[in-house]
Amino acid sequence: MLLFRRAEEISLLDALLSGCASGNSGLLLVEGAVGCGKSEFLEMAAGQAEIRGGIVLRAIGTAAERGHPLGVLRQLAADAPAGALPAPPPPDEADRVEAMRAFAAAVRELGAAAPVVVVLVDDLHHVDPLSRRYLLHLARGTRQAGVLLVLAESVHEHGDDPLLSTELIRLPHFARLRLQRLAPEAVRAMTADRTGTEADRLYEISGGNPLLLRALLQDPQAQPGDCYARAVLACLHRSGPATAELAGAIAVLDDLATPAHLARLTGAAEGAAARALTALEAAGLLAPGGGFRHPAARAAVLDRTDPAGRPALHREAALLARASGAPDTAVAAQLLAARHTREEWALPVLRSAADQHVADGELDLAVALLRLAHEACPDDALRAEVSIRLSTVAGRTDPAAAEHHLAAPLAAVAGGRLDPHALGSLARALAAQGRIDAAVDVLERLAPADGRRAGVPGEDPLDGLSAFPHWAASARRGAPAEGGPHPAVRTARAAVHPAAPWTLPGEAEEGAAVRAAELFLRGAALAEGTVEPVAQALRTLLYLDGPARALPWCEEFVRQATQRGATGWRAVFAGLLAEARLRTGDLTGAADTAEEVLRSAPGRRGSILLSAVAGTLARARIAMGRTEAAAAVLSRPVPAELAGSVHVLGHLRARGQYALATSRFHAALGDFLDIGRHMKRWGLDRPRVLPWRTDAAEALLRLGEAHQAERFLADQLTTRDAADPWVRGTSLRLRASLREPRERQAMLARAVDELQRSGDRYELARAMGDFGQVLREVGEPARAAMVDRRAWHLAKESGAEALCAKILPGRTAEDDEAQERAEAPDAGLVASLSESERRVALLAVHGHTNREIAKKLFITVSTVEQHLTRVYRKLNIPGRQALPADLQPGVAELVRSGGGPV
Repeated sequence: MLLFRRAEEISLLDALLSGCASGNSGLLLVEGAVGCGKSEFLEMAAGQAEIRGGIVLRAIGTAAERGHPLGVLRQLAADAPAGALPAPPPPDEADRVEAMRAFAAAVRELGAAAPVVVVLVDDLHHVDPLSRRYLLHLARGTRQAGVLLVLAESVHEHGDDPLLSTELIRLPHFARLRLQRLAPEAVRAMTADRTGTEADRLYEISGGNPLLLRALLQDPQAQPGDCYARAVLACLHRSGPATAELAGAIAVLDDLATPAHLARLTGAAEGAAARALTALEAAGLLAPGGGFRHPAARAAVLDRTDPAGRPALHREAALLARASGAPDTAVAAQLLAARHTREEWALPVLRSAADQHVADGELDLAVALLRLAHEACPDDALRAEVSIRLSTVAGRTDPAAAEHHLAAPLAAVAGGRLDPHALGSLARALAAQGRIDAAVDVLERLAPADGRRAGVPGEDPLDGLSAFPHWAASARRGAPAEGGPHPAVRTARAAVHPAAPWTLPGEAEEGAAVRAAELFLRGAALAEGTVEPVAQALRTLLYLDGPARALPWCEEFVRQATQRGATGWRAVFAGLLAEARLRTGDLTGAADTAEEVLRSAPGRRGSILLSAVAGTLARARIAMGRTEAAAAVLSRPVPAELAGSVHVLGHLRARGQYALATSRFHAALGDFLDIGRHMKRWGLDRPRVLPWRTDAAEALLRLGEAHQAERFLADQLTTRDAADPWVRGTSLRLRASLREPRERQAMLARAVDELQRSGDRYELARAMGDFGQVLREVGEPARAAMVDRRAWHLAKESGAEALCAKILPGRTAEDDEAQERAEAPDAGLVASLSESERRVALLAVHGHTNREIAKKLFITVSTVEQHLTRVYRKLNIPGRQALPADLQPGVAELVRSGGGPV
């Protein structure tokens, strides 16, 4: 590999060997940076000479033997045939010209006995001075002999004595060969089995240095590892002691490595520093402009420096970087390596550099710098600011860490050690995490400072709390009146409630809010400043316009967060995605999404946000009938701070539903009532968000408290959200259980209609299951059977196996498939139905009588009968009972919100 694409060089060598075989001498100086193949070239020359029957004499100069006179000469004599070369003379005669001539004559005599004699000396720059003089005499004295002298030298290491190089150049048979690093196209050709992008990566890491490239390819997946690190250190060792000694300082300075900085840091002369930099850049170890090409190379060099002295080097490097006007990121990197924060400018530099690393997506480095900045803070207020910034940065990847970083500022609040500005920043951070009670407590402490900065633009510590999109403007004016405002909203300055980011707009503004939210999402790109507004917009769509509208947007922002490696942001959006899927009745999809969020969360520390996601998972498992799996989720420890957070609502609902499923009705009721207390206290009492009254009514019904259950349901049906199909449908389903069969039938029919519009297949299946039961009670078994089939299908599609068993006990998927195959009409026949016929058939499948269908669609009973007759004929079925249970609405049905002429 080291001689890949060296055709011209090999051709020159072949010509020189051929000349020697003809009796002509040769002198070749091979130059190149370390690792570029000089030694391998000499070995190839030896091999070619031996093939021709020649004699090869080898020697290598080393730094260790440079102080031993005639060390290289001894190596050559030992490599020659026994007695062919004279032993090196004693020290007092070694520098005599006669001894040098005798050595050259002996080599010439070898040439008379063999076709060619090749003398190879590697690392000429390390050869002892006396041996160098002997080699010069050999080069002069073999002009007419078949002797080829091949010397190799690092291009930037010419030794202390320039005489040899100068004299060699003057000789007529002198030739110079410089081995260069591999060009990018050569690396691509050498690694033809890899993609072009991969080959370019290999070039960038190795710099085209053949030795480094070969080592890199030996490491697993061609990623810099032990082989690469050892090759880097070998290159430094071969570069000479001066360069090797300066390499540690170069690694410390990194991109700041200039001759002047190196001289300042190490005390070396600037000229020596410049030569070291040039040598390492020529070898491909350094990138153009300074700094090692790859962090692994830098790490390998730093590892071999003295650990005790390294912090001092980094501290001095930080001062140099600061004095030279280097970017804050470069200065901060040195401060971090030195763990040095004593300079008065250290704190702002660390915070500035952290922000830059966040912008560049280098979050681990940003967190490390902020942690060091936290150590440098002189007071609690600054420490709180840095902790809040740490929380924001950590929230991108680790929700639990983000929440944990606010613990210290909260402790400082409790001790009364934070000024108003710090309190405002902390309140904003807590509100963003949904920690409403803690945020309120912080804001209450601002009251004594009411007049301190009031009216000063841009300096009110509460400014940021109102920094939410215009489509949530109504929420900024305070908590909704329903349930009363939070007790903390008593002072004039507390006009912005910490629950504002979680509040839905008022009834009159809902339509505009939905349109504005979607418009905002269309233009929003995921970034640090948009995470909270995007989440708020998604909640607006989910709760005000239904899950079908929110789903694609949730999926889009999950995709963006995944693309950025932002697991914390992904947890926010995937949690909303799981909730949206649960709202459509996709229990399996909701569970899979929530489970993936919890599985990919870093660490094992409890998180407030993830507790809510776990609640969604548990609710999905309960609805699927997998109570043991739900119990495992709910048994995980939750942080104490969850109790004062908006995320406790999802946790309590999951726990209450689990208690219902396991016949612990009092416990369930307690959890649902706690939800109501929290939602009223925070001004968030919206059944569209969480219909806790329905849940409480269900628990009361199980306890035999029908009157109390009716009160809760009636209350829910008088709230502003009573017109919402999902809220109304679920309320009517439960309320129907309190009525006599005929009234129950009518009420369940309305519940089915509402839930069909809501898009929640699971709740629709529950309502249709109840509807089928009441139809049997009133003596309509044929209708009941059809409704039950449809309900069973919906439950099956949702993944609600327990509900399937309740609706049609004993029925299996195999039974259903067999019946479907036997009864199902051809898909082409179904497609032949007109929109009017499809709408009528769909209502019939849902158990409506002809008269009910006529009333809903504002047509006559006769028209309904005619439509159904045509449907039966087109589908080739005998009647109503054979209508396909999975008949889906057509386009017109999907886009219409209500009745109208057919």
